[in-house]
Amino acid sequence: MNVILRSSREEAVVRDQRLPLFTSGSPKSFAGPCFIIDQGAMPTVGSVLTSPDDAASVQVVSKFYWAEDSEDLPSIESCWVRILKDFHADSLALPWTVAKQGYALAWVTLSDKGYVGAREDQAGPLIAELVGGDLSVALVQGYLIPDDPRRLRSLLVGLALEQQFDLVLTTGGTGVGPRDITPETTLSVIEKRLPGMETAMLQTALLKTAHAVISRAVVGTLGQSLIINLPGSPKAVRENLGALLPALRHTLAKLQGDQSDCAQVC
Repeated sequence: MNVILRSSREEAVVRDQRLPLFTSGSPKSFAGPCFIIDQGAMPTVGSVLTSPDDAASVQVVSKFYWAEDSEDLPSIESCWVRILKDFHADSLALPWTVAKQGYALAWVTLSDKGYVGAREDQAGPLIAELVGGDLSVALVQGYLIPDDPRRLRSLLVGLALEQQFDLVLTTGGTGVGPRDITPETTLSVIEKRLPGMETAMLQTALLKTAHAVISRAVVGTLGQSLIINLPGSPKAVRENLGALLPALRHTLAKLQGDQSDCAQVC
């Protein structure tokens, strides 16, 4: 896949700098440096765009809409890109290649205490470590929110359908406490439920503790994203996710359109 891309002005950019990338021209209300796609679709998160001479490359890290100052103008589809190496941005429109090497992973920790800084979140970063140790991961984004169903519902839909993350893994809120709302919120947005994965996690957890019987963790799909609920403790995250890791690559391949015979690849 290629896009015709240019910089809004010629200037040096440095590694890890973040700049906006717009479609349909630079917004009238934006005066800073940016990249512009003159032809081609907006890349998905995790994608790397590389210049024809391989001297420049940027990675899409999140999508957003830029709101113009005028009420008569529509918002512009946009994304933030991270500069992967120092280069001199060129205002000449050229064909850049778009490729995605690995999966885009979003982890979401639900914790009222963690959200206000009263508890350190260890489970979310552990998810990234475990998935990265088993799969090729192109991008990881983490989120820490309170146990609020409306915020979780909005975030899950945005990560799956707007941002188009391949994997969206939540941690926390799977029990029977009054603020445990993760499973029912997840059920309200997924399109296909995967009870086999839920059973695999429960069976694995029961080998460790009888308390696992109260887990209500849900697994399902939304768009081309796989959403997995995990418990809140790092120990339980490691145990439950370990039961699913061997099946994630195959699940994502089928979810995203792989037509090969399952009997030949399983």
